[in-house]
Amino acid sequence: MPRHRGKYNPENEEPYELSRSKIEDFLACPACFYLEKVKGVPFPSGIPFSLNEATDVLFKRDFDRLREAKLTHPYLEKIGYGHLVPFQHPELGKWQDSLHFGAEGRLNTVHESTNLKIGGGLDDVFLNTKTNQLHIVDYKSTSQKSPDKAITLDDRWKAAYKRQMDLYVWVMRQKGFDVSSEGYFLYCDGDRFSEYHFLGKDSAAMRFKMQLIPYEVNTAWIEPTLMRIKECLHLKARPKHSPECEYGQFLLAAA
Repeated sequence: MPRHRGKYNPENEEPYELSRSKIEDFLACPACFYLEKVKGVPFPSGIPFSLNEATDVLFKRDFDRLREAKLTHPYLEKIGYGHLVPFQHPELGKWQDSLHFGAEGRLNTVHESTNLKIGGGLDDVFLNTKTNQLHIVDYKSTSQKSPDKAITLDDRWKAAYKRQMDLYVWVMRQKGFDVSSEGYFLYCDGDRFSEYHFLGKDSAAMRFKMQLIPYEVNTAWIEPTLMRIKECLHLKARPKHSPECEYGQFLLAAA
């Protein structure tokens, strides 16, 4: 049978492909998830963050150079993490491909209890030369609006960042890798406060402050959530919108 993706077909016995972002959509609002995956109603597309994508590309380019040489980065050495080196694996490029996560060799695993194929595209993986464990790394870009303010993971909306890390650790473990419970968010913070010239004669250059934030993963929520998703996919009627769902509020007001 063909791969099972897009609109859910209960008659298709192939594992149903569900990306990390769609799991997050379910947690945000089961009704919107149901409308898209069961009824086939296209979900409104988000705004692309091209600058964030650019910094991801630059991060990967730098670490790929060190990956081939099996060296750590001077920044990691400076902050006391010189024991971390970019992990080398022939399928790493496929693991980073979020658009085709369900294909062969990508970052995915089948959850047997629900027959859901879960996956996504991670940013990077570091090898701990002390423990020989792997650490999942997520690149993030921002620009703080207050000087000397440290970046934290305490903001309510950053719970999705944490779940993203949780899920990638869980998938990698399902694939048989020894992955540490400590993941890392590597943040570059666009510096708008220091005194420097942004616009040069031929180009402009923004400086970034760097911060590596350790995060202790929690995978306990994943399997119960997958069970709830499978139940949602087989509902005969749409569930209620979450109270925080802006689309649900709009539809209620329009009605």
